[in-house]
Amino acid sequence: MADNGNVISYEKLEEIDCINVDLIPEKKGLFIKHVEYVVTSKRFRSEVIRRYNDFLAFHELLLNRFPYRIIPKLPPKKIVGVFPGDLNFLENRRKALRRWLTLLSRHPIISQDAILHFFLTQAATDLHTKIKEIFKTVPDEFMTSEYSAKVKDLAPENNNEFAAGRDQIHNIQNGVQKFKLIADQVALRSQGYFANMDELGSVLADLAVNSESHTSDEKSSLWMDIKKGLGVISKQFENLSIKTDDQNIRGQEHVCEALSILLDVLAGHQELCDRVEKGVSHDHQTALSKLVSLKKRRLQGVLKGSSAESVAVLENRMLEQENVIASVELRTAFSLYCVRCETALVHAYLELLARILNNFVSVQISTHSQLADAWKTIQPTISKCLPKNCTDGL
Repeated sequence: MADNGNVISYEKLEEIDCINVDLIPEKKGLFIKHVEYVVTSKRFRSEVIRRYNDFLAFHELLLNRFPYRIIPKLPPKKIVGVFPGDLNFLENRRKALRRWLTLLSRHPIISQDAILHFFLTQAATDLHTKIKEIFKTVPDEFMTSEYSAKVKDLAPENNNEFAAGRDQIHNIQNGVQKFKLIADQVALRSQGYFANMDELGSVLADLAVNSESHTSDEKSSLWMDIKKGLGVISKQFENLSIKTDDQNIRGQEHVCEALSILLDVLAGHQELCDRVEKGVSHDHQTALSKLVSLKKRRLQGVLKGSSAESVAVLENRMLEQENVIASVELRTAFSLYCVRCETALVHAYLELLARILNNFVSVQISTHSQLADAWKTIQPTISKCLPKNCTDGL
C-alpha cells in the first residue's frame, strides 16, 4: 500500500520519472581529475551538471528529512587500491548513481518533496553548499506529515509485523544476491565464449596464410587444399561472435542491472529496519529509563521526608518526561507505519523479478538459438572447403 492507501505497482512507479546519469570526465590542472555527471529527468524536463559531492550532500539531507524511508546507500567515492580515473570504476559508479537517483525519484513520498525537485532542476556550480543552506533546517517527515496525528490508528499494534517483514525481505535479498551472482557469471562466460570463437577464427586464418609449403608431394597438395578451406572457415568463426555477441550481451547486462536495482531496494529496506530499531526504539527505552529514575528519586525523597518543594520539582520533571515519552511513542508509531509502507514498496519492486526472469530466459534462448544457427551455417562450409576424407569424423 502507498501512504494514501492506494495499491502501488512497479508499472506505476516507472511512470513517475525516468532518470539518466551520463559521465563527463575532464581534467582540471595537471594531476587532479574531477568527474562530473549530466543528470536528466524526464518528469521535470531538466538537465543539470552534478559532482559526487552534490550526491553526498543530497544523501545526507535525505536521511535527516526521511529517516523512516528507504534511502539506499551511495556508491563509494573511491575504492582502496583503485585509481580514481579507472574507467571500469567510473562506469560502475555512474550506473550505481543512476540506480540510486532513479529509486529516489520514483519513491511515492520522496518524489513529491522540494529537496528532490531542487536537486534535479537547480543549476548551480556549488550545489552541495547551496542545498545544505536551504534545506538543513527543514524538519523531518514526522513533523510535517498529515499522518502524524492519526498514526496510532494506522501503525501495526505490535512489533511482530515489523520483525516478520524484516525477516521476509532479508530472505528474499539472500536469494536475489545468489541470482545476481549466477547472472554475472553467465554474462562473463558468454563474453569469454564469443572472445574465444573470435580468437579461433584468427588462429585458423593464421594457419591458412603463414604455413607455406616448399614441397610438391601429395601430402603438401592435401595441405594446400586444407589451407584454402581454413581461410574460408576462419571468416565464419570471426562472424560467429559478431552475429551473436552485441544484442545478447546487452540483454545479459540489462538483466544484471535490473537485479542490481532490486538488490538496492532490498538492502535499503534492511538498513531502514536497522535505523528504526537502533534509533526510535533506543530513544523510547532511554526516555522510559529516565522516567523510572525520576519516579524512584521521588519515592526516595518522600520516604526520607524531603521538602514539598523538592518533591514538586521532581513531579514537574516527571510530567515533562511523560510528555517526552508520549512524543517518542507517537514517533515510534509513525516509524512503524512508514516501515509498513516501505515494505509494500519493496513488494511492488518484486514485480521486477518476474520481468528479470523472463528476460533472462529469453536472452538464453536467443543466445543458444543464434549459436546453433551459426554452427549449422559453419558445418556445410567445412564439408565443402575441406577434403572429404578430412571431414568424416574421428
